[in-house]
Amino acid sequence: MTKPQKELLFLALGGSGEIGMNVNLYGCDGKWVMVDLGMTFADSGYPGIDLILPDLDFIEKRGEDLLGIVLTHGHEDHIGAVPYFAADLDVPLFATPFTAGLVRRKLEEAGLEKDVQLNIIPNEGSFDLGPFDFRYIPIAHSIAEGNAMLIDTPYGRIFHTGDWKLDDEPLLGVPATPEQLTAIGDEGILAMVCDSTNVFNENASGSEGDVRRNLMRVVEDIRTRVIVTTFASNAARLQTLGEVAVHAGRTLCVAGRSLHRMIENGRETGYFKDFPPTVDFEEAMKLPRDQVMIIATGGQGEARAALGRIAGDTHKIKLSAGDHVLFSSKQIPGNEIAIGRIQNQLAAKGVVMITERQEDIHVSGHPGKPELAQMYQWIRPEILVPVHGEIRHMKEQVRFGLKQGIEKAVFQQNGDVVRLAPGGPKILGQERTGRLVVDGDVIIPADGQTLNQRRKVAFNGAISVAIGLDSKGRISGQPVLKLLGVPLEDDEEDFLDEVGDAIHKAYPKPVGNIEKFNEDIRLLVRRRASEWTGKKPIVSVLVVEA
Repeated sequence: MTKPQKELLFLALGGSGEIGMNVNLYGCDGKWVMVDLGMTFADSGYPGIDLILPDLDFIEKRGEDLLGIVLTHGHEDHIGAVPYFAADLDVPLFATPFTAGLVRRKLEEAGLEKDVQLNIIPNEGSFDLGPFDFRYIPIAHSIAEGNAMLIDTPYGRIFHTGDWKLDDEPLLGVPATPEQLTAIGDEGILAMVCDSTNVFNENASGSEGDVRRNLMRVVEDIRTRVIVTTFASNAARLQTLGEVAVHAGRTLCVAGRSLHRMIENGRETGYFKDFPPTVDFEEAMKLPRDQVMIIATGGQGEARAALGRIAGDTHKIKLSAGDHVLFSSKQIPGNEIAIGRIQNQLAAKGVVMITERQEDIHVSGHPGKPELAQMYQWIRPEILVPVHGEIRHMKEQVRFGLKQGIEKAVFQQNGDVVRLAPGGPKILGQERTGRLVVDGDVIIPADGQTLNQRRKVAFNGAISVAIGLDSKGRISGQPVLKLLGVPLEDDEEDFLDEVGDAIHKAYPKPVGNIEKFNEDIRLLVRRRASEWTGKKPIVSVLVVEA
């Protein structure tokens, strides 16, 4: 596919078939716009990797047709990839003030603040990009200035929900009212591109106001030191925790750079006006245990985050038996082992832990089925396009939306080119998508040679072999082998002796073809290692000729 024609297209480069790394393209009349540019965090399947980025090859090859990048809100899975791609894409960014503040900090840290045009759009503001007209629609989420996007095109109107929920008592911002959302539906919506994260939840997600009251009740009954861990990006929860500390008469301490950045940005953009002053770690440790509350990062088991370091006694904040840690966050699938490891460390200290299983101290920022059904009634789209979910989530929302009376629904995954109008929805074809990883200071393919080799080394170990050849091409001396992660332990010397003898027996005469010799030795060593261990290590051979 080259350019969008007289049609309205949708193409997800990330976030469809996965939760996180949201990147969505809309195309019409030869032009594209991008909505969100997010990243995701690596799991154990990516050894040595922290951050995963979307592969934007499709739109990078069509950069002259990309008009801009529109950001719905400030969570990492929607803005986290901006500093890695925005300068190269060379198009303007658009965001409301709170989100723009977070993006600006990212650009400054990357030294790109002068290379990227960042346009700040007022809350509920609008702007044009070629054939696209955008309007921000405030909507409840777990961060300030969560927004849906109302996108007008010559071929129909899109309601792109972003991340959302319904909340009768939000603590940050004022979301659109039912009457306002109904009025949007009255204008006619071709397609609603909708968050699928919590589609299996039979109940509504709940209100941040309820969380505040429950946290106040729990904390005021505690007579020891309290640490509360939550997502750093959950600005609504940070506002709640500030109020909880004041209510309980506790001095507040914040542990985690990302928390400080979020609070600082909130204050600069008019939020967190009543957020209490904080003290440093040394001062916090001097206070009586019942007079301090600490907000810390690391509730997902991140070893280098504040809570992980506190649990491992490598942080200035120390905990004693009877102190409390409150997990005011949801356990993300895949993080169970890491979270369990930290909780076991805390339990060994005699720390009391409270999670959402014991007390209602967390609510999600995504809609359950009752909220989805209500939004369908307000917006009344002709077409439902589920995004922001794994395959099972999006398939379920297709079924649920059709059951609720939406006329058409389309299941699509990353790379599917969907024509929404005219005559849609119809999947026209498939474009290549993928993942990149940030490995140190380098961005490489997630399925490339580097990570594949690293996975193999992690599973099988590695053996390096150095062999010297004399001036006549004969093996000189005993080959030198170095083992890494090969399970030979007490048998290593015997193994090395056997392999050295086998190499000499295999090549008693001068070596002719060096490349063939190298490959023969590699296979010989790997075969012997497999016989001894059942593993097939990566074997590298270095031949030194006189």
